[in-house]
Amino acid sequence: MKKGTLFLIPAPLGDAPLNEIMPDIVKRTISKLTYFIVENEKTARRFIKQICPGKKQSEIVIFQLDKHQKSAYLQEYIQVLLQGSDTGLLSEAGLPAIADPGSLVVALAHQKAIPVKPLTGPSSLMLALMGSGLNGQKFSFEGYLPKEVSELKRKIKQLEQISAKNNCTKICIETPYRNQKLLQSFLKYLHPDTLLCVACDLTLPTEFIKTMPVKKWHNHQPDLHKRPTVFLFQAR
Repeated sequence: MKKGTLFLIPAPLGDAPLNEIMPDIVKRTISKLTYFIVENEKTARRFIKQICPGKKQSEIVIFQLDKHQKSAYLQEYIQVLLQGSDTGLLSEAGLPAIADPGSLVVALAHQKAIPVKPLTGPSSLMLALMGSGLNGQKFSFEGYLPKEVSELKRKIKQLEQISAKNNCTKICIETPYRNQKLLQSFLKYLHPDTLLCVACDLTLPTEFIKTMPVKKWHNHQPDLHKRPTVFLFQAR
């Protein structure tokens, strides 16, 4: 039996007009699919309705995924693929499997020799890197940094040293309500000449991207509270 294809479907980063950020292949792919593996059923259904308003919600089958998912559930989710049905993997925001639990599904698909088809769409990490002016040849995504103050300080200093030694960009994110606190930590612990980029509300009308040495940020701090933000820095 021919196996189905796992389509990796991008999701919007916020309430931006879909025709401005989503290629047509995303709409065409969603319109043909019945099965979806998603991080949040409510937001996934809302996005599907927005991009394919004629698609009947009652005919959509949703499998919900999170980072704590047991492997037994993942095995169950990909049965439809093994039985020949194409399935969409949909992130909560941005690209599936990038800072996203969908990577577990993709890894399992490869183990089972299921074809994987990634689709083009917005990625906050790549958009931030593109807009930062920092080194796009050598970079690493560090994800969430420690919350405890001494550990956070140690980690920031460590990453800055690596950035200086390897001439590379470091990329970090934080829970939106903690953004302002993390910005303050960068301003406190990074060297004054280190370049810091703050990329906020990417693809949205309120988008903000700015790169400056840390010493210049003290008098130009944006309000980042509850706004999706990517932080990038490169030591000089």
